[in-house]
Amino acid sequence: MIWIELEHKLPTDTNIPNWTPWTQDQWNVWLAKSAQLVADLAELDAAGERDARNALIDANSIHWGKLKPWLLALSDGKCWFSEVRELYSHYDVEHFRPKKQAKELDENERDGYWWLAFDYMNLRACGNVGNRKKGGWFPLQAGSLCSSYSNPCEESETRYLLDPIDPTDVSLLAFDEEGKVIAAPGASAWEQLRVEETVKRLKLNEHARLAEERRKIWQKVNRLVDAYESTKTRCANGNNPAGREKLKAVCTQIREMTATTAELSSVARWCLFLRNNPQLSRLAG
Repeated sequence: MIWIELEHKLPTDTNIPNWTPWTQDQWNVWLAKSAQLVADLAELDAAGERDARNALIDANSIHWGKLKPWLLALSDGKCWFSEVRELYSHYDVEHFRPKKQAKELDENERDGYWWLAFDYMNLRACGNVGNRKKGGWFPLQAGSLCSSYSNPCEESETRYLLDPIDPTDVSLLAFDEEGKVIAAPGASAWEQLRVEETVKRLKLNEHARLAEERRKIWQKVNRLVDAYESTKTRCANGNNPAGREKLKAVCTQIREMTATTAELSSVARWCLFLRNNPQLSRLAG
């Protein structure tokens, strides 16, 4: 999972790689249409026309779809949840809080967060492997406040699903040498439960190719650290030009694998962290 600082990003930003900024007028038009759509949804909801309300959401999917290139540019083309590009299949614009109905752990449903259907802060870039599995799943802890259109309180909900735009959520994820996502050491029982449910509902371990690719990354970093440490020992006296060149090559590869632009860079960084090599750790992106 990648931390995306969405709260401080806009399509008008000029410093996002591989993104052609929107003009302020373009962004204002998008926001105005969003506001109008939500007003129309509110009228239908107030009239008890839930089916018509949900049909209006579906009929305007192209509106949030316009932001997909921008959402992907924020993550260097990677899925925000799996941290890969093509391996997790094609991309969807995923609604973090489901727009039509929300499923609890027991599969019971409550009304969705329809008023957030066109709110860019509720949009995430997700490969459709995970998005299809998640569906409308969005359970809250027993006793949690539950946001509504008349009483919005999303920030006060105690949710299970980990969110890529929340750095404290992203920090709860770690990896093992088999390529599996696990809870980070020190996570509380509730935090571990959140990790387990998120991993299950987004197929972050169940998708075998994804886990296998993580395992390969882990093994490659391990080999690079081994090569660095053994070569550095042979270079201890300083008279080993070939060894110094090898050290440079290893450092370059480590830097490339841990850069935020690289696929599964968080796996590489976690493996590097556990190897506890201070010199190489300083290279991590």
